[in-house]
Amino acid sequence: MRTRPFSLLSALAGLTLLLLLALAPGAGAGTTGVSDAAAALKQGPVYVDPAARAQLSQADEKALERKIVDADKPVFVAVLPESQQFPADSVLRDLRTATGITGLYGVRLGDRFDAGADGSVMPRNAVRNLVSGVNTPGVDAATQLDNFVDQALPTVRGSAPASWSDGSDPTGGSTGSLIAIGTVLVAGGAGAYAVVRRSRRRKAEEERAALEKLRVVVDEDITAYGEELDRLDFRPSEPGADDAMRADYERALDSYEEAKSAMAAAEHPHDVRVVTEALEEGRYALAALAARREGAPLPERRAPCFFDPRHGPSVADTTWTPAAGTPREVPVCAADAARLQDGEDPMARTVETESGRRPYWEAGPAYGPWAGGYFGGGLLPGLLAGTLLGSALSTPAYASEYGGGDFTGGDFSGADFSSSDFGGGFGGDWGGGGGFDGGGGF
Repeated sequence: MRTRPFSLLSALAGLTLLLLLALAPGAGAGTTGVSDAAAALKQGPVYVDPAARAQLSQADEKALERKIVDADKPVFVAVLPESQQFPADSVLRDLRTATGITGLYGVRLGDRFDAGADGSVMPRNAVRNLVSGVNTPGVDAATQLDNFVDQALPTVRGSAPASWSDGSDPTGGSTGSLIAIGTVLVAGGAGAYAVVRRSRRRKAEEERAALEKLRVVVDEDITAYGEELDRLDFRPSEPGADDAMRADYERALDSYEEAKSAMAAAEHPHDVRVVTEALEEGRYALAALAARREGAPLPERRAPCFFDPRHGPSVADTTWTPAAGTPREVPVCAADAARLQDGEDPMARTVETESGRRPYWEAGPAYGPWAGGYFGGGLLPGLLAGTLLGSALSTPAYASEYGGGDFTGGDFSGADFSSSDFGGGFGGDWGGGGGFDGGGGF
């Protein structure tokens, strides 16, 4: 397992880089180019080009850097000026190539913003939604980048790169600087190592406890799904069965097996998301099969019922207000829609908490991966805003303690990455989310 970044070492590495840049010929004048931006991002999560310093103060830069380092996530932020050294149509891909590190990259180019990520770190549609959510016209760089990082940390996968804490200096620092860093490492290494070991042990224990909570809920879901399969009582050779029905049934069976095997193999809380994704896919297949057998129109592909995904695909969106929350539109099944219309409480899915059984949105962060598999990363924050679970999902602590563990981000891959994840840049038409020209990006 890779060593996590030490806050002291990260600060020292950043200070060393700043000193080297300050002593370098021509430091502080003009733009530095993609290679220098990439070199800086290998040492820390935020880089501000000297020519773009007016956009982001050093205090805001350090606050942003601290937030990312504390979450231990592979999120990179660059603030760059519009210039020939940073071509809008390729700067994102060029920056990813130059750093050689898997992660989520956000770039503020002049007054425009876009982002891109390796597929193992964040799906392209999630990046697109993320960028769209922070691309508010006229917003200043500090606010926009802060919003970007706050929304990214709970969902990005992987850990911070080792280079943020190993003291390496890609710019070729002096021997004296390296000796100074080495002295500090020797003096503080033992204590820092003990702190990291305790942190890892605590995180592992919390993940195990969270997974056991999830196992109870997911096993109930799998059992309920198996009972739905039995109640359907479909036989591929029954009179009237056609190839479309058999394909739906096969998809439903495959989802059942996938859910069971994925849960058996789960080692971390975020592994549960694959299980509930499979169950959501299977329930739609069952709904489609039922419609075909009855000669009814195929159901619309919609999110499952918000109140209890075991109710199956939703049929409508209706307004609902959680306790001490604000109204929002949620997808509901026909039964819950009728109950709400009659002024009754919906049939909510409850889980065990320290205060007894409560609706899952009033439970702790452990249930985030379970809900995420059903509702997806782009839909879930809006549904849960203002609830206990929603508040947990929006914090960097959630990302650090429940979203990682597989190190799919932050690894050094050099130029061996899918360029399609970092597409045509700000001027392209298939990118992260809005792009510099309204649709570009990775």
